[in-house]
Amino acid sequence: MTSKPLAERARTAGELDAISMDLGLLVIRVVFGGLLVAHGTQKLFGWWDGGGWRGTADGFEQMGYNPGEVFGTLAGLTEVGGGLLLALGLLTPLAGAVVLGTMLNAINAMWSHGLLGGYEVPLVFAIVGAVIPFTGSGKFAMDAGRPWERHGFVWGVGALLLALVTGVLTLICKWAL
Repeated sequence: MTSKPLAERARTAGELDAISMDLGLLVIRVVFGGLLVAHGTQKLFGWWDGGGWRGTADGFEQMGYNPGEVFGTLAGLTEVGGGLLLALGLLTPLAGAVVLGTMLNAINAMWSHGLLGGYEVPLVFAIVGAVIPFTGSGKFAMDAGRPWERHGFVWGVGALLLALVTGVLTLICKWAL
């Protein structure tokens, strides 16, 4: 058995290194996006032992989000929509902003339970939502190479600001209604 010459092995390893970050971003996007979709469908449809729309609405009212029907539906739709956009790598800065804004409210709702066993899961989702607009979604995404592909410092900061504004507005509506 002959092995490949050293120069050929180095070239192959270099090619793999060139896509390793894109593969990592793909795994992060698909796993976190898929989990968000699952959480959203629990809220909206009761899938995977979720409360369904009625149970979600009741739960949101108990947390002070009134009317629970509106806030519960909004949470489910943003989790499904943001999760799908994230998993597909489509409109990445918007996907990150949707995820982060939604998770800011989830962190608020779970705050009284403390970090571990409380708001740790929404915090991890929030971090992914905050980071992806800076890094972009990678080569294995629907945004890749398209005229609308956006990422970097300005787009990351813009996504953070949009998430903060929408997250805080939702909290203001919670407290005002």
